[in-house]
Amino acid sequence: MGQPESQPESQSGKLKALIFDVDGTLAETERDGHRPAFNQAFADAGLDWHWSEDRYGELLEVSGGKERIRAFVQQSQPNFTLPDGFADLTEFIKHLHASKTQYYKQYAKEGRIPLRPGVERLLNEARAKGIRLAIATTTTPANVQALLENTLGPESLDWFEVIAAGDMVPHKKPAPDIFEYALAHLQLPPKNCLGFEDTNNGLLSATQTGLKTVVTVNDYTRAQDFSKATLVISDFGEPNAPFEVISGNAGSAQYFDIALAERLC
Repeated sequence: MGQPESQPESQSGKLKALIFDVDGTLAETERDGHRPAFNQAFADAGLDWHWSEDRYGELLEVSGGKERIRAFVQQSQPNFTLPDGFADLTEFIKHLHASKTQYYKQYAKEGRIPLRPGVERLLNEARAKGIRLAIATTTTPANVQALLENTLGPESLDWFEVIAAGDMVPHKKPAPDIFEYALAHLQLPPKNCLGFEDTNNGLLSATQTGLKTVVTVNDYTRAQDFSKATLVISDFGEPNAPFEVISGNAGSAQYFDIALAERLC
């Protein structure tokens, strides 16, 4: 992805880039997008599967949508019979996941998956100050595109120099592969970047590369172990809606901005 032209260089000599997870970090995609999309795909396939909010929270321990379906079958559907027309479970899972992705894109287009507080403000400030942007996520590129285009506009894809997503790497989070991919394509060392995550799996993935990482919790992840995080906050906050600091030192900051990012990096 291209970088906007004519951006000034950051005033910081250390912070050069921000690397964001997507699901749960940029938006409440899991609760408002992925879960209902999975359930609709199951219904279309004639399955009586339904993932409640609590059950989906348990399944989020598994990174990746296709991997999540497989784990569910193995854990909860021991007598599952493959429908006619599919060679094996892997092919059927791909079919379900593709159907689910179409529903997710539809929900994004309908405006059902808003950005979390402070996300748009932080991205705009980073661009204005010449801080480079990247994404490192286990979700598919199509899901990333749908979310960004329908919340920030079609041009927002070009805000991110690197969109590392889905199956671009062999191993998904908590393996470090996706963050290693993003760092390699940015051609920056971890010390010049700050990562953003919302899950323990994501935090482990980022910190294994040496990235200092900020966690923005949500209802699914609030109770997870974030002891390796540099800062844990409720969300990025806004000037009129301060964040809650759960752990770490945000100084006198009331919301997350580039000045705080530079202090943490």
